[in-house]
Amino acid sequence: MILSPRLIASNALIAALPRKDRLRLVAGCEDVALTRQETILEPDKRVQHVHFPTSGFISLLAPVDGITRLEVGLVGDEGMVGTPLALGIDLSPLGAIVQGPGRALRIAAAPFRRELARSTALRTLLDKYLFVRMAQLAQSAGCTRFHLVEARLARWLLMTHDRAHSPTFCITHEFLAVVLGVRRAGVTQAARSLLGRGLIHYRRGELQVLDRGGLEAASCACFRADLAVYRRVLG
Repeated sequence: MILSPRLIASNALIAALPRKDRLRLVAGCEDVALTRQETILEPDKRVQHVHFPTSGFISLLAPVDGITRLEVGLVGDEGMVGTPLALGIDLSPLGAIVQGPGRALRIAAAPFRRELARSTALRTLLDKYLFVRMAQLAQSAGCTRFHLVEARLARWLLMTHDRAHSPTFCITHEFLAVVLGVRRAGVTQAARSLLGRGLIHYRRGELQVLDRGGLEAASCACFRADLAVYRRVLG
């Protein structure tokens, strides 16, 4: 399969590689669809592929007591899913589910590991990305513990807005409760507050960002901290 240069450049990590390393990595990839609610990874299961999203976005979910789940990360065209393989580990502690449909460049575990061993540039880049993910996971843990639901909802909507590349995306109150680790009633109250201030519009599972600046003002500082660490380390 010959992949278009525009598609290849749509993932920030792949685009950041030197041309020779980029072309060699992409030669082992296939362009696949990401379908909403599709499971990409399951907790404690073998990682079969690495996904580099070129559109859409994927939720990283941590199992809690084997029953409930909590979103601990969101990955779009700025990153990758399957990071355990970059550490030489083939089991994932997290689940990954597509929340925004799109496409990804997918490479199987074995050729990914071969390319990782061969390319110093890829290894260095993914080491930096793993550092960013660790910093963002730590930020998310503190955010979940100390910040109000409304501010955390605004932060998540901004993160999704950036990855969806669209002001409109599909989301349910049930999943927002998973994202924020609160009851659905808490999500409803926070969403009504943002709605009442004219920052968002929500109807029948579809949410639209109306006022990006107002949403940034309503968000906690964690949103800006996430952006800052990504830009500082990865540019």
